[in-house]
Amino acid sequence: MSANRPQECNSKIRNRRERQCWLWSVQCLELLLLAALGCVSAAAQSVAYVPTHKSNSVAVVNTATNSVIDIIPVGIQPLSGAMSPNGQEVYVTNSGWIFGSNSVSVINALTNTVVATIPVGNFPIGVAFTPNGAFAYVVNSNANSVSVIDTATRTVVSTINVGASPWGVAFTPNGAFAYLTNQSANNVSVIDTATKSVVATVPVGNNPVGLAITPDGAFAYIANYLSNSVSVISTATNTVVNTIAVGATPITVAITPNGASAYVPNDGSNNVSVINTASNTVTATIAVQANPRGVAITPDGAFAYVSNRIANTVSVVNTATNSVVATVMGVALFPEAVIIR
Repeated sequence: MSANRPQECNSKIRNRRERQCWLWSVQCLELLLLAALGCVSAAAQSVAYVPTHKSNSVAVVNTATNSVIDIIPVGIQPLSGAMSPNGQEVYVTNSGWIFGSNSVSVINALTNTVVATIPVGNFPIGVAFTPNGAFAYVVNSNANSVSVIDTATRTVVSTINVGASPWGVAFTPNGAFAYLTNQSANNVSVIDTATKSVVATVPVGNNPVGLAITPDGAFAYIANYLSNSVSVISTATNTVVNTIAVGATPITVAITPNGASAYVPNDGSNNVSVINTASNTVTATIAVQANPRGVAITPDGAFAYVSNRIANTVSVVNTATNSVVATVMGVALFPEAVIIR
C-alpha cells in the first residue's frame, strides 16, 4: 500500500497540472477573443467619410493613421452625408447643381461601395437618420421640401413641405421631432415625425444652415451663416433662449458626445469656435485651413475632424487641448462634410 502512494500522488499531480494547463488555454483563448473583439470595435470606429464636392466622390479617412485609404465614386457634386445608427450604411446627398443629380448614394460601410442610388427632390443637401434607423430625412433645398426615405426599401415614402431653401436637419434623441433650417426664411421648421408634419416654426438669425441637437435633446444649436452667430433653441418651448457670437459665416455645428462642447466651423474666418454649452460662451477659437465647412466628433469625444474646402484637407483637433494635432492631405476636391463611424 505504501508502494502505491507515490503513484497515486504522481497521478494527482499530473491531473492537477493538466487541469491548470487546460484552464490556462481557456483563459488565453478568452483573452485572444477579447483582443480580437476590441480590434474590430476600434476599426469600426476609425473611419471618416468626406464627400468631395468637385470630385463627385467620397474620401475615406482612417482616423488611426489620419490618411486617405479609399475613394468612393458617387453622384454629381455631393454635399453632405449621414451614417446609419447601426454603422452599416452611409447616405450621401448628390446636389447636382445644374446637372440635376438629385439623388442619394447609399454606401455599404463594410465594402465601401455604392449599393443603391435613391432619387429625391431638387438639390438635396442635409440628411439625417431617425435614431432607430428606420427612416432617413433628406432636405431638398430647391424644392422647399424633405424626402422621407424608408431605409428598408430604399424608397421615398413621404414628402414634407417646409420653409424656403432648407439646408440642414437633425433629430431629437427620442426620434419624436426633426429640426430643419430654412436659409431664405431665416427660421427653423419643427417636424413631428409621427404625423410627418410641421408643428412649429422658430425664427432664428440670417441664413441658418447647419445644426446639431444636444445628446439630452434639450437644445438645438443653429449656425446662422450671415449673422455670424449660433442660435440656441429650447426644444421644450421651441424658442430661442440664447444667441452666441462666433466667427465669420459659421456653416455647421457638432456637439461632443458628453454634450459639454459645440464645435462650429467658420468658413469666412478659417477657424473653429468652441462653445461651452453650460455657459453658452465661446471658450476657444482654433485656427484651421482655408474655408472649413464640415465637422464631426469621434465617438469617444477625443477628436474633431474639420474639412477645409479650399485647402482640400481635413484638420484633426484634439478636443482636450483644442489644438490641431494632424492634417489629412489628399482630400480633394472641395471636401464639404465629415461623417464619422
